[in-house]
Amino acid sequence: MPEALEIMAATVDPALLDLPWEITLEEWPESLFAALPRGISRHIVRFVELSDRVIAVKEIGPTVAHHEYEMLRDLSRLDAPSVLPTAVITGRRTPEGEELNAVLVTEHLQFSLPYRALFSRHMTPDTATRLIDALAVLLVRLHLLGFYWGDVSLSNTLFRRDAGAFSAYLVDAETGELHPSLTRGQREYDVDLARTNIIGELMDLQAGTFFPEDADPIKIGDRIRTRYEDLWTELTGTQTIEADQKWKVSRRIERLNDLGFDVAELKMSSLAGSTQLRIQPKVVDAGHHHRKLMRLTGMDVGENQARRLLNDIETYRATSAPSVSLELAAHEWLATVFEPVIAAIPPELGRKLEPAQVFHEFLEHRWYLAQQAGHDLPLDEVIASYVEKVLPTKRDEAIFIPQAGEAPTPASHPDLW
Repeated sequence: MPEALEIMAATVDPALLDLPWEITLEEWPESLFAALPRGISRHIVRFVELSDRVIAVKEIGPTVAHHEYEMLRDLSRLDAPSVLPTAVITGRRTPEGEELNAVLVTEHLQFSLPYRALFSRHMTPDTATRLIDALAVLLVRLHLLGFYWGDVSLSNTLFRRDAGAFSAYLVDAETGELHPSLTRGQREYDVDLARTNIIGELMDLQAGTFFPEDADPIKIGDRIRTRYEDLWTELTGTQTIEADQKWKVSRRIERLNDLGFDVAELKMSSLAGSTQLRIQPKVVDAGHHHRKLMRLTGMDVGENQARRLLNDIETYRATSAPSVSLELAAHEWLATVFEPVIAAIPPELGRKLEPAQVFHEFLEHRWYLAQQAGHDLPLDEVIASYVEKVLPTKRDEAIFIPQAGEAPTPASHPDLW
């Protein structure tokens, strides 16, 4: 008796059953597809519009599909920056009874971009270093959770704009493994592989004239190692201080907070025969500013965006409501500053950038106009100027559609996941 179609999912969307699972992804009609960038891949990948959202469908062997689904579910439970798994579908057969590969279905990460899209308009080496910094933070976060990636690259990562920086998200967990903790060798292998892949990806972009000829991909690629090591040491390293310098403990915690991490536990011990103390963070959670903004406003945004918005809340409190609590000031700021900016965006421009990124750019524009004028301008005037002159120049990033002449997928590093 032929195997029946089987869908393994936490919550099954009935619309999944309407997709043509009896034919290969290569043969699916174009009418199903969302306009997202797609290139050469070791697996067939399609982006499909389903129930008012976009899903990514990857054709892959059943064993690997189930492994990646479980890895992504585990990472989601651990609150790791990664795409969300939707389902694994097995038992696919053609009408003639020919067996087809299984598929892994994941949610498309809205407002995210592959690194090729970020270089599609001849970006500078500074863009590359910011992407590498974001990837280093992602790698450290995964390693702190005990996740060994085994396939680190820019291609296997999606990026969201996060104020003046980027946030990175894992999109390929085929080779991933979860352990209670990682050995130094496992961590170093991931970092070395990341460096090798990044250099190759930048060289491909350079060959396609999407990266400056005079930039050194090797030097830029080396940054992943130094950035990772600096961050790992800051987050996990032991620090020795004099017993009468306990203020340095608070300073260490503040530095970790500035990096976007919370310290859930701090181990302190006296060194035998001395007046020194040894301190070491025991449990470090990412998202310090994100959690603080969520508590104050309920807004779920990127870490750097949260830092920027918190700074504006503090400025608002100092200049407009110095006598009220931070919680009340945040409520007033949300109603009188943030929401008017977002409400002023016309519907046709609503897919350009996510609201927190729009507000970050609005703050940049407000500063620029004030500098030009020599004084602060009314909020309504700045909003009108931003909506009229700045926002229309941005491309839609809710679902990015590559334009003619933009960067192709590098052939030697084809992974989309």
